Amino acid sequence: MNLFMDKDFLLTTKTARRLYHEAAAEEPILDYHCHLIPQEIADNRRFPDLAYMWLGGDHYKWRAMRSNGVDERFITGNAEPYDKFLAWAETVPYLIGNPLYHWTHLELQRYFGIDEPLNKASAPEIWKAANEKLRHDESLSVYGIFKRFKVYAVGTTDDPADTLEWHEKAAAAKGTDTKVLPSFRPDRVINIDKPDFAGYIAKLGAAAGKAITTLEDLLEALRARLDLFDARGCQASDHGLEYIPFELAKDGSAGSNWEKEAGETFAKALRGAPGDPVSLESYKTFMLSFLGSEYHDRGWVMQLHLAAIRSANSRMFKALGPDTGYDAVHDHRIAANLACFLDLLETKGKLPKTILYSLNPKDFYVLSTIMGAFQGDGIPGKMQLGSAWWFLDHRDGMEEQMKILGSTGLLSRFVGMLTDSRSFLSYPRHEYFRRILCNMLGAWAEAGEVPADFGLLSGAVKDISFRNAARYFQKTR
Repeated sequence: MNLFMDKDFLLTTKTARRLYHEAAAEEPILDYHCHLIPQEIADNRRFPDLAYMWLGGDHYKWRAMRSNGVDERFITGNAEPYDKFLAWAETVPYLIGNPLYHWTHLELQRYFGIDEPLNKASAPEIWKAANEKLRHDESLSVYGIFKRFKVYAVGTTDDPADTLEWHEKAAAAKGTDTKVLPSFRPDRVINIDKPDFAGYIAKLGAAAGKAITTLEDLLEALRARLDLFDARGCQASDHGLEYIPFELAKDGSAGSNWEKEAGETFAKALRGAPGDPVSLESYKTFMLSFLGSEYHDRGWVMQLHLAAIRSANSRMFKALGPDTGYDAVHDHRIAANLACFLDLLETKGKLPKTILYSLNPKDFYVLSTIMGAFQGDGIPGKMQLGSAWWFLDHRDGMEEQMKILGSTGLLSRFVGMLTDSRSFLSYPRHEYFRRILCNMLGAWAEAGEVPADFGLLSGAVKDISFRNAARYFQKTR
């Protein structure tokens, strides 16, 4: 019997163990998509206690605690930090089979040197030991964490109206070797059917220093914001979409008539007039096409995150707001619209490097085969099947995503793992992914399905762990 989460955790063969320990373990981390708060980075934040650091903003844990019957006061409410921590500790033993069980204990081990399983009985001593380290160990500041985990770069998620002042301050302070790069997230520009659309456009105009009253104004403001992001080192955009819209002008064209109709729809929205569904879809498609072209011209990567139902529980959305653990997996049909949208950009010669993610595993084959039709431009892996994301970033999800990519494309060109996290405690998720990758390749080698060539396999492991992403997220203009 193996020891609980020992050095060979998840590594079931000799080849897997060698691949992980000799090839994967020491590779740097490029966390190209996360939700870390730039101000906390710029301030080199020190965290007051384990409850704040572990539970603040982590909707994965909040969902689990609700499933265990924990009162909301101990989750997002005003309970004392220690009481919130105890509620989490009492939940952890019920998480067997959930990646949170492994992540929790990896975090205890890697950040605090604590090997003991977390439960109600062990909680008091773990709380005391972890908080002692938080108070006195410099390696648990933000910059210390970046150094400890060899974080080469992080890509935060930023609205076009953001000032990026904290990115600028972090760069000017030169307190860390980690690159802190913004990512352009223009969902609110595209979501013309949301109630706060007109108010948001006014905010965007203020950030750009111009009144936005027409579509032409909007496009000019967006170009200015794109230029600002580019100057701050941005290398990627990010879109969170239920599905890819695809609707052209009423005459089926994608030219001046299309822009004119999108402008009319935009003007109506600013007046608070509801648009018809076809016009709204046409506007969204126009904006995505415009932005995709702009990304291409700047050499950025376009990330498309698909198939999430946001805030499914309306009562709790009203009480707590978005991103509090009430999202779910969507099941839209995505193939036809996605293929048409990518083809639209390709036809114009404006298709950027693109990563396609879906929260629904039924879409993996769809995404992988469609992206295969748009590879090229001399860029290895120009089109990427994104890492198993959110509800899928467990062992089964990661293995399925990589096996489908390997079956239909080039696994060895995969750009690998991201945390998609708001927590500075999430870097062991990269270790988790790398162990799963090494175990899969090691099993294939020992079964005779691939050569037992350590140079070949270790090169693939190093590429997928870090080197592919480092090459991919270079501006290509």
